[in-house]
Formats: sequence, structure tokens, C-alpha cells
Amino acid sequence: MWKKSRGLNTFRMHWTPWCAPIKVKHGDVSCRSPGGEYYGNVMGSSCKIRCKKGYEMQHGHAEVVCLASKHWSGNYACREIRCPKLQMPVNRGYKCSDSSYLNSRCEFFCSPGYNLKGPNTVTCQYHKTWTSGESIYVDVPVIKCPNLKEKTAEPSRLTARVTWDTPEGKDTADGILTDVTLKGKPPGHFPEGLHKMSYTVYDRAGNKGSCRFSVRVRVRRCSPMTPPDNSFMKCDSDGNNYGATCEFKCTGGYELQGSAARVCQYGLTWSARKPTVQVPMNINVGVRTASGLLDQFYEKRRLLIISAPTAANHYYRFQMTDLQHAQCGLDLRHVTMIELVGIYPAQIGRIRHRLIPPGLALQLRLLLQISHNNFNMVMIDKQGMDRERYTYPITSAQIFTTIDTWQGRIDEMVQQQEAGHTCQ
Repeated sequence: MWKKSRGLNTFRMHWTPWCAPIKVKHGDVSCRSPGGEYYGNVMGSSCKIRCKKGYEMQHGHAEVVCLASKHWSGNYACREIRCPKLQMPVNRGYKCSDSSYLNSRCEFFCSPGYNLKGPNTVTCQYHKTWTSGESIYVDVPVIKCPNLKEKTAEPSRLTARVTWDTPEGKDTADGILTDVTLKGKPPGHFPEGLHKMSYTVYDRAGNKGSCRFSVRVRVRRCSPMTPPDNSFMKCDSDGNNYGATCEFKCTGGYELQGSAARVCQYGLTWSARKPTVQVPMNINVGVRTASGLLDQFYEKRRLLIISAPTAANHYYRFQMTDLQHAQCGLDLRHVTMIELVGIYPAQIGRIRHRLIPPGLALQLRLLLQISHNNFNMVMIDKQGMDRERYTYPITSAQIFTTIDTWQGRIDEMVQQQEAGHTCQ
């Protein structure tokens, strides 16, 4: 095994390799030898084999010795740790992330018509066992929901009629099922939006099957529309949905040019063109009769007629001074003021800055039975009715309060509040 050699009066020992060097895949080797650590494969050397984490010895020994036969005393190899192969039960299957090796995760699934009760996954552990947990596969009823997706609302409506047949369930076992129940809105008219429903059915053992479906109702809509200045807009249905009609009306003293109504069409465009509002009404003071003059204001403006025998009348002067600061309130209430001052033929009539001929002014006094000898004030509504008379001046606030109690004015106030028309 070893030889002596003479040289320089010293002996040297020469160790001869005996067994093949040990190489272990997925493992580490640690050897001890009579000749020291550099002679790990001579006769008498012993080597310990340690497998890396996740591996184990495969039908071998953790320690081997180099024999005189120049062979190691046993086999050695590391293999990956594996759990026993999973059994494939009836009515189910499984899918594993890494076969049955360590840390492999297997997920179970059922055949159609069955449900899993219990853990649906197991994992291979270090000690070669699967994580515990018993799972049961039970037969369940099967039910198929209707295939409904989207409906469009009918013209001028915000709902769509949706109908379907109640689905029938099937059972994989005895075929005996209880009633099918619906959770959600039953067939009928559905409003705009997404509606989710489900059907559930139970078998005799209490196992249930269910399915889900949804219906989305869409309302076709035109782009939002606003009324022109000095006008109001009133729409039916929801205002801008398919089939909705919007009507336009001017505030008092203005005239509408163009179509008075527009309809939201199927192509999501408005019929006709957007109307325009003409400048305040042009009053014709060249008419021949007082009734012809008043007819120009019918259903458009209210009238406040102030009469005085002279411009120096103190009642007249007091009243006009108060109304000078109330023009916005008068316009908001669609009031036109007519002044009749003096005694015919020196009588002067005026509508704002337009003069009324003396003869026409006299006709107005006679038609409305207004005396020219003293102060008088007459309030006339849009239908031409004589509503209030005063023989003395009153404040603009009292005038506004009186007009605001008239029925037509109440409706106007609602529209003006919605449009944001106010006096600042």
C-alpha cells in the first residue's frame, strides 16, 4: 500500500489512489482518510453523503468505505423527495404544479354535475405525505340560465320589456328536484342600467345548483339641450331620450323664431334646428283702436297703466319715482308700463320711450274707464283681464306681491327658478 524510498537520508510515503472519487448530484460528500484530507479515496477511507434540501438517499447508504477490492462499500445517489401518487377517485380529477415532488400543489376538480365539499388542494410535504383533509364529492343539480345580454328602451320610455322562460334543472343522481327559485327582478319592464339575477334549484339531498345571468338596459339619448336666452324649455319623458319632445316658450316680450318643438330621433339627433329668440317685442303704436294696441300684449305681457291729470300730480310723481328702481322686477314679471298724462287734446301717452298719439291715448282711457281728473292705476293680466285698480300710489314691493299671487305668474316663477332667472 505504501513504499519507502531513500534519498537525502529520508523516507517518503507514497499513497496510491484506490477507489474512484465520489461525485453525488444534488448532494455533498465529506471524506476521512488514514493519510489525511488529501487522500480521500484510498483504501480505508470513509465518506459521508448528505443530500441537499428536497432530496433523499435512493436505496443507498449515508456512509461508504473504500475496500481492498477498489470499490466503495455501497451505492449512493440522491433523488428528489416524492409523495405517494394520488389516487384518482370517481367523479373527480386533479392537476398538480410539479407532479408528486416536494411542495407540489395539487388542485382537485369535479366532473360535471358534482361539487367538492372540503379542501380542494393538497401539498406534498417533506416527510413524503400529502397535507391532510378529506374531501367529499357530491352530486349537484345542474341548471342553465337564459342567455340575455342587452336590451334597448322603447321610444319615449326609460324601460325595456325583457322576457325569458324559467330554466329547468337536471340532477345526476335520482333526478328528483325541488322548485326552481329566482333571485332578482322577474320578467317584465326593466329600467335603465345593469340587472343581475340568478336561479337556484335543490335536489332531494339538499344539494343545490345555481346559475347567474344579467340584463343591461340602455336608453338611447341625444346630446343635452338648453333653451335659448329669454326662453323656457319643457320636455316630456326624460328630456333627451329617444322619442322625447321638448317645447320652447319665450318669456314675456320676446318672440320665438323657428320650430317651437324638437324631438330626439332614433339616430340620436334632434329634429329641426334649435330655435332663436327675437329681441323684445316691437310695439306698434300706430294702430287705430285701443283694443288693437292691447291685443299686441295678449298672452305675452302684463300691463301696468298709470294715469294722471298732470305730470305735476304728487301721486303720479311719487309712483314713478318708486318704479324707476324696479325695472328688473317688472321685466321679471313680464310687466309693460303705459303712462297716460294730461287731458285731451293735450294728453300724452307713452310706452317706455314710444309716444302714443293723443287720440289713441283717449281711447285707452275710455275703453278701460279711467278718469282723467285724478290719479289712477290699473293692473291687467296676460289674458287682458282687469285685475287690480288703485286711486293712490303703492310701492313696487306691493305691486310684485300682488302679481306673484296670480296663477299664471306662479307657473312662471317655477320655470324662472329652474332657469336661474332672478334680479340681483
